[in-house]
Amino acid sequence: MSELYRDPVYDGATDPRVVVDASGRWWMFYTQRRASLEDAGPGVSWIHGSRIGVATSDDGLGWEYEGTLEPAASDLVLEQGPPPAEVDRTHWAPEVVWDGERWRMFLTEIDGIPDRWPGFGRTIVEYTSADLRRWSRRGPLTLSSDRVIDAAVARTPEGAWRLWYKDEAADSVTMVVSSTDLDAWSLDGVAIGGRPHEGPTVFESGGSWWMIVDEWRGMGVYRSDDGVGWTRQGDPDAVILASAPGSAQGSHGAHVRHGDDLWFYFFRTAADGAAHGATGERRRSAVHRVRLDVEAGNLVVRGSESGR
Repeated sequence: MSELYRDPVYDGATDPRVVVDASGRWWMFYTQRRASLEDAGPGVSWIHGSRIGVATSDDGLGWEYEGTLEPAASDLVLEQGPPPAEVDRTHWAPEVVWDGERWRMFLTEIDGIPDRWPGFGRTIVEYTSADLRRWSRRGPLTLSSDRVIDAAVARTPEGAWRLWYKDEAADSVTMVVSSTDLDAWSLDGVAIGGRPHEGPTVFESGGSWWMIVDEWRGMGVYRSDDGVGWTRQGDPDAVILASAPGSAQGSHGAHVRHGDDLWFYFFRTAADGAAHGATGERRRSAVHRVRLDVEAGNLVVRGSESGR
């Protein structure tokens, strides 16, 4: 499976979210991990200290790097070129949706650049935009803990908006909140339990609702009639985009619909990425896409990333 996009600054494009604007322009927002830096800091510092990278495309296949979303007072502004060498915060996993009037982004934010996983709060913060370039901060959401990441947002059939997210303080399962107006949110509880996972994305296709989550060994798939109650597709170990000979498993991605096509953008460890000198880790990553379809009541991966 060929790579579609590599981040030209740090070669660590992860968590891609693709949307198509009213002019037909494709936009990719992604976590710009500092994968190529040999001196990013100890431990997992290289996964932190990240900006949100932005790339655009005419067709969803050929991508051009546009820059990063940089803090400007309390807002975020798209600036060309690489991010600053020294940063003081971490941005992860942007969820971008059109609410019918404007764009909304739900972004994971972390103060500082943690070098380990435990002991650092994580918050989901909402921004809004008219043009996908300048984002006005609305503020953090009050959710089930202070260890929340990876928002996914959709409007379910009865008209409510729902936001699904990973709660690391609840054994890394998917929690959900709901809202009638995208202003006040109420906690609905656990949406998907079971084995730990992250990175939900939620969408409708073929008369059903679907949730894809990253289980770090491939993607778990869940089906729903109403976007509220979920049933796993297949047995407890069933996944899509599992590792294959010569490639890593698919990791944290999101859907985008374009006409009659439903695409899923995700990332994998880059096949030709140089190992980190000090640790031997394969840190570099690449963005891929596949077509999704519903066949006999199951969500399936179909065709190549180009659709040809």
